[in-house]
Amino acid sequence: MPDHDDLIAAEDVLHTEMGGWFQGERVVIRGKDLFTEFKHSSWVEILLFGITGKSYTEKQIKLFNGMWTLCGSYPDPRIWNNRIASLAGSSRSTCALALGAATAVSEAKIYGRGPDIHSIDLLLRAKKEIDSGVDLEFFIKNELKTNRVIPGYGRPIVKVDERIEPLRELASELGLFDGEHVKIAYQIDEYLSNGRYRMKMNIASLVAALMADQGFTAVEYYQFNVLSFSAGMFPCYIDAVNKPEGSFFPLRCERINYTGVAKRKWNGK
Repeated sequence: MPDHDDLIAAEDVLHTEMGGWFQGERVVIRGKDLFTEFKHSSWVEILLFGITGKSYTEKQIKLFNGMWTLCGSYPDPRIWNNRIASLAGSSRSTCALALGAATAVSEAKIYGRGPDIHSIDLLLRAKKEIDSGVDLEFFIKNELKTNRVIPGYGRPIVKVDERIEPLRELASELGLFDGEHVKIAYQIDEYLSNGRYRMKMNIASLVAALMADQGFTAVEYYQFNVLSFSAGMFPCYIDAVNKPEGSFFPLRCERINYTGVAKRKWNGK
């Protein structure tokens, strides 16, 4: 529970270190003037500054943009979160509600934000353990024994992750592929894929490694990724809106194999 004195101090006044709008004059974000210091910045730059309070190099921004472009911009309505956007469009809901719902389900434990935050947490802990003298193989075995899974490795449906190679190429072109967390991610991949586990690295591990090498904490990385699938959601919503209402994956009632409570009679009839 919050401290009573803290609540009293917050009554009728807003305390913030993030910034504010000075009506008709200016906007301040983390102590900087939005209109003068960010007028040539990209949206990703202002997003990251709001999250981390840091500014990044041109190469880093290109890498972050590339991550979202290559790894999350799939306009396929069969994908779990895109399907929500399509269903919303098919039922004639608004775009904002469609994107909000689709973004919310992106926090799935198996897909999306779940593996993201677990992957970067794993790599941050792995580097810390290795730096203290722990053997990587011991770390992996202990992780499997404790959690029975290595986040960022293995993929349902197909073993190969088609996003890894183009992202690797981009990071290499930018000179940002030689960080310690990336090296650890590939060492883990080699151990798991060549051993009895037969698990290959998926994109969650590579992106987490790249972001860890750029100094992101697990929470900052998660916050940056919240909107990363949205570029693929818009086309799915728009496509469904442009088709007949209710025509997205319709299913006739007689095709449903219902095994629940039998049909009930009302009023004793």
